Amino acid sequence: MFKTILALPRTVWLIGFISLVNDSASEMLYPLMPLYLASVLMAGPKALGIIEGIAEATSSIFKLVSGVIVDRTKKAKPWIVLGYTLAGIGRPLIVIANSWLWVLAIRFTDRMGKGLRSSPRDALLAESVNENQRGITYGLHRSMDNAGAVIGPLLAAMFLSMGVALKDIFLWAIVPAVITITLALCIKEPKREAVPQASKFSWSLEGMPNQFKRYLVVAGIFALANSSDMFLLLRAREAGVPQEQIPLLWAAISLITTLFGTPLSALSDTFGRKRFILIAWIAFAFFYICMGLPGLSTYQIFALFVVYGLFKAATEGVEKALVADFAPKGLAGTAFGWFNLITGLMLFPASFIFGWIYESIAPLYAFLFSGGCALVAFVLMAFWVERPNQAKLET
Repeated sequence: MFKTILALPRTVWLIGFISLVNDSASEMLYPLMPLYLASVLMAGPKALGIIEGIAEATSSIFKLVSGVIVDRTKKAKPWIVLGYTLAGIGRPLIVIANSWLWVLAIRFTDRMGKGLRSSPRDALLAESVNENQRGITYGLHRSMDNAGAVIGPLLAAMFLSMGVALKDIFLWAIVPAVITITLALCIKEPKREAVPQASKFSWSLEGMPNQFKRYLVVAGIFALANSSDMFLLLRAREAGVPQEQIPLLWAAISLITTLFGTPLSALSDTFGRKRFILIAWIAFAFFYICMGLPGLSTYQIFALFVVYGLFKAATEGVEKALVADFAPKGLAGTAFGWFNLITGLMLFPASFIFGWIYESIAPLYAFLFSGGCALVAFVLMAFWVERPNQAKLET
């Protein structure tokens, strides 16, 4: 497997390094966001749910737009560069926020950047390798992305231990932003074959396989369960995890995903993506139901977060590889756009509903809601969605 990884094209590795650096900045700030909102701006779970829901929904809309555009123009690099530039500019601006509405506007800009770059980047990865290398390619990308998510929280923990103010930590995000944009400018796109295309975009998913449409429905239901991870960090803090350990907890999840993401995704090239997704979704439901239970100790919280890290490792690359398997030739960008749109749009009601239940009723019922949605998605995925023809992956 290591020889296969090292032999992957330069474009795959470059995009991986870009994600590593970008996520070092993003994840340095991510675990601090609920602390910043609560301690500096005096905003609660409802505000957090609104911010994250709108931000992720915005990202999803632009993921579809950019995916369709890249299929028509056959140019991914401009959108990747623009996306990372917007994100790099937006994050440090949080230091000027004096209310959660300003944070919402800044997160809107950051997520718009993510939306513009994600589908073109995923389509570029799919076009850079053979079909039987998709699992390992997306697994490597997600592992490098999560390696940045290890570095970022560790930097945040270091700054906090040194007594650096939360606002000042946000300013440090400027450095990785400059590096990310510079690396993105070095991307070289592969030569693409001319593929006949429809005369106009169709909201009916014309040209997409029926099983892909079913997968979109199921993925959307599961996304309703997958509210913002900031709630998990908020729950951990309320359960007694010290503030300075919150970034370390988040780093631990990313470390697990980094270590296991590539091998698990690579195994899906041989043993099938659907099997991995089903096992991971059951683990997700178990994790969320347990997180809602009262009286959890710090050790139990950390143990549950290990389960969550394994869930992410088994799905992040595999889900994208499955989308690429379903996508007709020449429509990878559009397929990723639709997948990102559906799953992302559901994040708004997911975060909003979760935040409302969490604050208005009780955390237990919020976590039970997410666990229940995950179980419904599991049943539909198991019995309603057929896997793509695996024979072509073995040729």
